[in-house]
Amino acid sequence: MTEANTLPTTRDEDWRYADSAFLGAADAEALNSWQVIGVPAGETSQITSCYPDTQDGAGKVERFRVHVGKGGRFEAFFVIAGGSYTRVEVEVTLDDGAHFEFGGVTIGGGNKTQEFVTRCIHAQPNGTSNQTVRAVQWGKSSGNFLGRIEVARDAQKTDAAQNFRALLLEKGASANTKPELEIFADDVKCAHGAAIGALDESAGFYMAARGLPPEIARKLLLQAFIGDAFAALEDDALRESLMEAALGQLDKAAL
Repeated sequence: MTEANTLPTTRDEDWRYADSAFLGAADAEALNSWQVIGVPAGETSQITSCYPDTQDGAGKVERFRVHVGKGGRFEAFFVIAGGSYTRVEVEVTLDDGAHFEFGGVTIGGGNKTQEFVTRCIHAQPNGTSNQTVRAVQWGKSSGNFLGRIEVARDAQKTDAAQNFRALLLEKGASANTKPELEIFADDVKCAHGAAIGALDESAGFYMAARGLPPEIARKLLLQAFIGDAFAALEDDALRESLMEAALGQLDKAAL
């Protein structure tokens, strides 16, 4: 069977945290389709998107396959806020001196499963990449990040990093991360980090002691936490729009 007519399952490593019910009912051809983006040498391309709650709560999978030419730059910034299951997957191949910047936020409650999956292929020398993902979950929701960095044998002077952090606002919520590094070059800088925990109550108490209501203090802490994912986005209007989309979900959270 070909990829186009085969449905993945949670036994597949790249889909291990996915919603099995969604996969079982999905259309195989649609699930295996990719949006292809080419970034010419020396140019910059950017995509930003928010996946909000829908009335029917239907799931959604979007997959992007990107090739960045020599000295080019590709930026992708996303907010996943809705859907019973929402997955955004980005696969990027970098030529000489190209850069990939990724910022993503999952935020939600209920029984939602929200995830980012990335594969960054440093195919040639001098490439750089930076990936920052933040998850804020409550209820029984799950926020996931599977990030893979591959450095080819000839891709010397690669500088690649990815960072995942999650805040769980209630005990039933969860977060999962699976960072991977596959490095065949010897003159590189590659790093990844992950942390999952609860909101820092001591910081909230500090702010409340100076006159801020506790719920406002917690929202400000979450705003700063989420903002890390969009720090590299230079367009103020776009950054504010993504922040508003994410923070708007907090009205449904138990703060």
